[in-house]
Amino acid sequence: MQDRGSLPAGDRQPAYTFGKFRLESDGTVLHSQQRVQLTGSELAVLRLLLGSKGKVVTHADLNRAAAGGARDTTENVVDSAAEAIASLRKRLGPDVQIETVSRRGFRFASEAHELSETPSSTLPHVAVLPLFAEFGVAEYLGAAVTEGAIKLLGRQRLSVCTLAARESVATLARRGLSALDIGRAVRADMVLTGTLRALPAHHRMRAEMIQVEDGRPLWTEDVLVERSNPAKLEVQLARLITLRLEGGAISITASAEPEGYELYEPVNREAYELYQRARYEWQSLERHRMQDAVQHLTRAIELDASLMAARVDLAHLAITEAFHGYLSPSVAVDLVRSAARPGFDIGAEGEAILPAVGWVSFHYDRDVRTALKAFELSSHLPHDPWISRARVILALSRWRFEEATQIINQALSTDPWSPWLHARLAWVHHLAGNAAASVSQINDALLKFPLHEGIEFYAGIILAFNGEAERAAELAAALAQRRPYFDPATAVRAYTLAVAGRRDEALSILEQMEWTGRERYVLNSLSAAVYVALGQPDRALAELQAANEARCPWFFQTLADPRLAPLRATGEFRDLEQILKNMERVAQRI
Repeated sequence: MQDRGSLPAGDRQPAYTFGKFRLESDGTVLHSQQRVQLTGSELAVLRLLLGSKGKVVTHADLNRAAAGGARDTTENVVDSAAEAIASLRKRLGPDVQIETVSRRGFRFASEAHELSETPSSTLPHVAVLPLFAEFGVAEYLGAAVTEGAIKLLGRQRLSVCTLAARESVATLARRGLSALDIGRAVRADMVLTGTLRALPAHHRMRAEMIQVEDGRPLWTEDVLVERSNPAKLEVQLARLITLRLEGGAISITASAEPEGYELYEPVNREAYELYQRARYEWQSLERHRMQDAVQHLTRAIELDASLMAARVDLAHLAITEAFHGYLSPSVAVDLVRSAARPGFDIGAEGEAILPAVGWVSFHYDRDVRTALKAFELSSHLPHDPWISRARVILALSRWRFEEATQIINQALSTDPWSPWLHARLAWVHHLAGNAAASVSQINDALLKFPLHEGIEFYAGIILAFNGEAERAAELAAALAQRRPYFDPATAVRAYTLAVAGRRDEALSILEQMEWTGRERYVLNSLSAAVYVALGQPDRALAELQAANEARCPWFFQTLADPRLAPLRATGEFRDLEQILKNMERVAQRI
């Protein structure tokens, strides 16, 4: 097993669980298996509060802890109890209660338990591969069961392992790598693989755990679950992993209920199956399948209003479709708002919807303060492909490129084989004006993830802008052919042709987009760079004005695009830039 480093035994401090968090003796803070970054000052204050076991801690003691916890002289030390508590409340979220006791200090009011378990640095690191659906099993079910089991493992109070990032594992699996090769790529100690088979009245799930170092099978188990209750497959898989890693030698087919898990029984099984199918469909990023997913999720919520996972997916799906040009921003906003309707108790499971709500507040309502509040309330959530994407979008739309880079790099530390993270890092460098870094990053991504639509999309922009127009045009043409309804790809293809001197072809594509816009919503923001390349600044400004009026999700990022540099001297462009400046100014005044 790999040694990820730990403190000497004599230096260890107590470990705790509280809510969905775990503070380990080596100072690691985990939320759903993902690390939560705390400064030394924040960690010291948290330890003091937890160690007080619900008793009041004075301001003076908290001040001393904050000052003494600084890891080095460059750290921004929190120098007051109030600031320390405010910082922790933001990072830990609303489910962790730190009460203010008037004129006395603060107390940790949430339930907390002191532990003596092994720190995460010595826990096995496990890659859980999507289950292979054999003949007769719905195609979506294998991935759905795997993802559901991973979520259940993340909710456990006592950790038995750390988990490799789901997107990295899925990306490598789609490339046809063997289980052992995937395990090595994500530096796992163990890899779990398995199959689902349909029997007359049951699903048979076979799971096998393999040790990565020597390829030795550690165990194999068969599980029988009634076909009428597929949600139970998720529970049984998570339970199996937990019991085996704890050293149990039980038969998973025993009649006893799972220990340590609340056996999930969907309120409406049809709703749950629609949710599972929709999640599989919309992550394909294909227009018609994504639109089918909208219908499935909407129907699932109608059948079971308490199915928060479907609401979260509907919100993130709506935003994704808006960025692809498959939905107009107004329709996407309506879907997000219906998913997160006011007054509905989202609970801990539904906190993942908050970044989508923040996106609506920023891009559509132009309300920075409300948007930041939604992101602050969800700041404790660990990396997830859709949550991290929303955080990066907000940072880029506010032209905060260092912040976006930090978010992506932190996500890559746990999800190193996520193609979208690599692609967006190149885009961040491009928007920040770091041409060499953007070209280097996108070329590296093209080698690692050939034929990935996000990477080819950004490659078309970056390579054409940096002197490789013909190569960019080839990539953009291939992408546009594979994704004919992906408006951003069409706009990028026109841009690459314009930069390559193929003016008539570029104009023809723009004309086709204009005609299409009479039948459905078409993204405007990305067309502005095409008109700049064609020497038509007035048309470029008109596209940006239309994008602003339509609340195009690309609008604020586009204003930072160095391809639009020739427009920056115009009064019309400065007026557009002033929109964001005014939004930020209003937020600061309130």
